[in-house]
Amino acid sequence: MSRLALYALAVCVLSVVAAAVSFVQGSWLGIVWVLLAGVSSNMAWYYVKRGRAAKGDATSVTG
Repeated sequence: MSRLALYALAVCVLSVVAAAVSFVQGSWLGIVWVLLAGVSSNMAWYYVKRGRAAKGDATSVTG
């Protein structure tokens, strides 16, 4: 797994935790954290797939 994928995964996990804390405290700011978690998880998948393709063992996933 590439370094960028790990960073994106770390941001995803931290933003999910921040969203949970925000919602528990009653703040609607958690919605922003949820959106950030979605973007960072997509980035993590992108970098994982790009790393696999660069190594040549990418599997064709449709859908």
